[in-house]
Amino acid sequence: MDPSSSTDKLEREFKQAQQFGRWLSDEERLALEEEETKALRVIEQQRQRRVRLIVLTGVCVLIPPLWGLAAGLSFYLLFPETAKRVALIAGGGLILLSVLSALTMGLIIMSIIYLLF
Repeated sequence: MDPSSSTDKLEREFKQAQQFGRWLSDEERLALEEEETKALRVIEQQRQRRVRLIVLTGVCVLIPPLWGLAAGLSFYLLFPETAKRVALIAGGGLILLSVLSALTMGLIIMSIIYLLF
């Protein structure tokens, strides 16, 4: 083991001990390191997804029929949480609108059949 890496490890453990007010056990330290690696992995996945969406938005901007999709992707890239809420509300509204239109069409058809007989 390299002396500089062991001193780095000791310094890290000392900072953790100061932060938590006590020395951590091996299991606690391993759990903490695992949480850190998971958090880093999630951040990296989000960064990769963001890069892919930026490239897709660029492609959509270049193709005029896809400008609406580019606008939606840009909105999502700028305001991800708000875009999710808007999509949820719009989806619910579309479902409600389709159910209401189906009921209206059913009533219209029933009234036409009633008038014919």
